[in-house]
Amino acid sequence: MSGTRRLTMAQAMLQFLCNQYVERDGIEHQFFQGVFGIFGHGMVAGLGLALEEYKDQIRYYQCRNEQGMVHTATAFAKEKNRLQAMICTSSIGPGATNMITGAATATINRIPVLLLPGDIFARRNVAPVLQQLESPQTQDISVNDCFKPVSRYWDRINRPEQIITSLPEALRVLTSPADTGAVTIAIPQDVQTEAYDYPEAFFRKRVHHIPRPRPEEVMLDRAVQWIRESQRPMIIAGGGVLYSEASAELAAFCEATGIPFSETQAGKGSLPWDHPYNLGAIGVTGTLSANRIARDADLVINLGTRLSDFTTASKTQFENPAVRFIGMNIGAFDAVKHSALPLICDAKAGLRDLTQRLQAAGYKTAETYRAEIRQLIAEWNQEAERLFNLGASPISQGEVIGVVTNFASPNDVMVCAAGGLPGDLHKLWRVKAPKGYHLEYGYSCMGYEIAGGLGVKMADPSREVYVLVGDGSYLMLSNELVTSIQEGYKLTVVFLDNHGFNCIRGLAASCGSHGFGNQFKFRDPQTGLLTGNNLPIDFAANAASLGACVLKANTRAELEQALEKAKRYDKTTFIAIEVNPEIYVPGYDSWWDVAVPEVSGLESVRQARAAYEEKRKKERYFL
Repeated sequence: MSGTRRLTMAQAMLQFLCNQYVERDGIEHQFFQGVFGIFGHGMVAGLGLALEEYKDQIRYYQCRNEQGMVHTATAFAKEKNRLQAMICTSSIGPGATNMITGAATATINRIPVLLLPGDIFARRNVAPVLQQLESPQTQDISVNDCFKPVSRYWDRINRPEQIITSLPEALRVLTSPADTGAVTIAIPQDVQTEAYDYPEAFFRKRVHHIPRPRPEEVMLDRAVQWIRESQRPMIIAGGGVLYSEASAELAAFCEATGIPFSETQAGKGSLPWDHPYNLGAIGVTGTLSANRIARDADLVINLGTRLSDFTTASKTQFENPAVRFIGMNIGAFDAVKHSALPLICDAKAGLRDLTQRLQAAGYKTAETYRAEIRQLIAEWNQEAERLFNLGASPISQGEVIGVVTNFASPNDVMVCAAGGLPGDLHKLWRVKAPKGYHLEYGYSCMGYEIAGGLGVKMADPSREVYVLVGDGSYLMLSNELVTSIQEGYKLTVVFLDNHGFNCIRGLAASCGSHGFGNQFKFRDPQTGLLTGNNLPIDFAANAASLGACVLKANTRAELEQALEKAKRYDKTTFIAIEVNPEIYVPGYDSWWDVAVPEVSGLESVRQARAAYEEKRKKERYFL
């Protein structure tokens, strides 16, 4: 392809991005599905006008908060198994820095999102411009440098021709199963408007192949040997199982070998909740069945997981002194964690190879082990039913989860992110089909919930999306309710009001606190503390003012009726229910390291420190 095309940098950038495709297993997708943005100075006249000119080629979505739009883009890409993504753009100053939290959320969760923040003038002659951060040490800096530690790839375009080399690198990272995350390309406002004679070849259709690498033969042989030598093996299924679309292969592996699996937050829903080898959630927010098997396991297969401290219970979950790990992961960085035997491969491909070899060897776990697994799963299911039917007044959070999960259809999706809900949902939500559970827990970012629910619904409008959110997160970022209504993407928001940051209140209590600073109360004029009456916040009125349908429930029966009504509505619906802040779903044979002060004037803290020191003795290095 010869010749050139004279375009502004912003025009050329959009033309390039519209011609990017990905292919896996012979199925091809256009990679970028739209642009989220809030126009402001620094991009309205460059990229903004280019978006208007090319509005028939790529859709622009108007959002309410720059952090929220990155969350929406992240949720969209996650629901699409990272095979499609969104672009987010902003103005120069606070619009750009608002996206930093979203960038961290995407990168930590290994989800692709392209960020195009506006930047200051590259030519500098009019500096300092509005919202410019000045530095006495250098002129080569702007607030967009803050994106560097939370981006998998970062660049600043100071000449229009630089996108010819920068954008292909950005796509290399965005489409990499191992290296993906937020990609940030800062675009100075003057450079966006400058023209260049771009080669026609730059705009050709590019198809990025998503590989399914198989494990190295020698490592596969060693893994088979380790599994055959084990007596109590188990699997930790992480997000890599879902991104690889390896649910069927996981089921075949477990059923052929008798090896049970547990689930991380990202991996929950790899198989239905009632699969006979599904131990449920593992770690700090885990079930008694998974955590008890993990405690004594002599071999753990880390399948597509990054092994966060919640999964490993701060390195206390695996107490067998002889435990070994096999790390099956597309990324070497995660595959070797816990000194694991690394199988660097795609989950689907790796499971197929491992299953074939173990079947050929006639391997299966002992019947006594499988009977123990069945018994523990039955005990956990009985415990879950107890939590679903406490009969508390006001209703407990666990009971609300029970009502909603039992009401949801197999194709429905539950979305949540932070606070006490993720821990309870990890244990209790009953996923019936893959992708039915969408939790952002890599960054545990409050405010992700509603924006993320919008992204999930945009990714698959055929599915009902239930957003579970508490009052703390709602107050931080609920604006994208408006966007869901504007764009016609219906969400059902189940709002739980417990009058504060109740998750942290419980955590603080475990550290010896008396709940200081965590409840939404008036300041007591006598004590000067936030210990007065509850704040009279009318969340339902707030949601109604944003355009949502609103329903209120006070009891289990009323919540069930509200869910029935909400399903018949055709736009975003907000169901408000007050929950009992004193009733927590307990932990099960697990612990999380949250440092307690070594010296304190409070006896409760001194007691908590003594207990903390005992628990820390179980932490270990895996060498």
